[in-house]
Amino acid sequence: MADGERKPLLGANPQQSYGQQGQPGYPPQAQPGYPLQGQAGGYPAPGGPPPQVGFASGQPPPEGYQQGGGPPAAAGPEPSAPSADKMDSISGYEGVGFGSAPPLPPPSYEETQRQPPERSSLPQLPGITEEDAREALVQYVGEQCCYGKTPAKELTFTDIVPSSAFHYTLETFAEGRSTAWAYEPFRGQPIDGPMNGPAPGPWDIQAQAPAMFQNFTQQVEVPHTASVKPCHTCIGLGRKPCHHCHAMGTSHCHHCHGSGRTTVYEEGRHHHRHCTWCHGSGRRQCHQCHGLGQIPCPTCGAQGQLKCYIQLTIKWVNHVEDHIVERTALPDELIRGVSGQVAFKEEYPRVWPINHFPEAEINNASQNLVQRHSSAFPTERLLMQRHQVRIIPVAEATYNWKDQPFNFFVYGFEHKVHAPDYPQKCCWGCNIL
Repeated sequence: MADGERKPLLGANPQQSYGQQGQPGYPPQAQPGYPLQGQAGGYPAPGGPPPQVGFASGQPPPEGYQQGGGPPAAAGPEPSAPSADKMDSISGYEGVGFGSAPPLPPPSYEETQRQPPERSSLPQLPGITEEDAREALVQYVGEQCCYGKTPAKELTFTDIVPSSAFHYTLETFAEGRSTAWAYEPFRGQPIDGPMNGPAPGPWDIQAQAPAMFQNFTQQVEVPHTASVKPCHTCIGLGRKPCHHCHAMGTSHCHHCHGSGRTTVYEEGRHHHRHCTWCHGSGRRQCHQCHGLGQIPCPTCGAQGQLKCYIQLTIKWVNHVEDHIVERTALPDELIRGVSGQVAFKEEYPRVWPINHFPEAEINNASQNLVQRHSSAFPTERLLMQRHQVRIIPVAEATYNWKDQPFNFFVYGFEHKVHAPDYPQKCCWGCNIL
């Protein structure tokens, strides 16, 4: 690949031209990696002075550091992340900070003109007979608590009206990217910094979705952006004051309440004795720092240094929208939970709206949803789309029982039943409190 030539995007047509991201090209970085800092030398003995901490030759001690002691115990709230101003300047990543970041717009591209695909005729669905409807109702009643089975067995059908519900679904599988500074303890791992070359653009880094039409998040380190910085929590010492004992190494004895003695009752009198828990001192060794007054810094893992780098977050998201056409009183949401005949299904990088379905409302819904998805995700790159139409059989059965009219619905290949006005919802002897 020639110098300055950008890598092709994942899944893109080599003939498609992409707009440049950020500034043209990537000028070489002039800042070398951060020089390594000296590490703190162990923990002091209880009651003794803390060890002297050395730093690399020619490097001043970090701000807030006092030789002969650790960071002040009451130094105010600790910063949650290193200062972004102290990070190296990376071409193409100016303004990147720590924490969450807004998504980055994908490179622009032009789609090749395609002809609408050829589409076959739609299948016919089998109807629901009286026997199917009665059997489904008996099974439904048996699954309900306190429903009487007598009406289901003795009812007289007056009519069964078959119909079909149509369920259109559009899925758009897209990829979004964002960048932010990140850090981890530096334990001597390799550092890929700006001295190794210019950093690639966020959309130039190759990444493959684990599976199509499934949500997934992946985080990767942007090459040539790493450096080593002193820890912002412990200012490079590798340890921090113990907040449990306020860096004193001892804490209040809870057995004697700090008095150093306890009261016992013997031979009819109260006697004061030295506390055996603190040996009369009123204080005990802190169980958090074991008497040292300091604890390992949790941010840097007691290393005193952090590896800082730009982290690329890639999110694959499957955007799903649907539309249901159902002409009876059956609630539309019940259609989503049952199976039916897949009458139509297509999968392309960009699908064409349906225009051949007998139900005009489905054609209109497909036109609206496809057009909406074409511009609804401006910060994401559309990878693949698919849409389908399911035909779900529905039958409305009307019947008489004890000279009273009732009805129920049978729907889906599972022959699910919706019977809101079933005559015996509470069996004999069932009391409602």
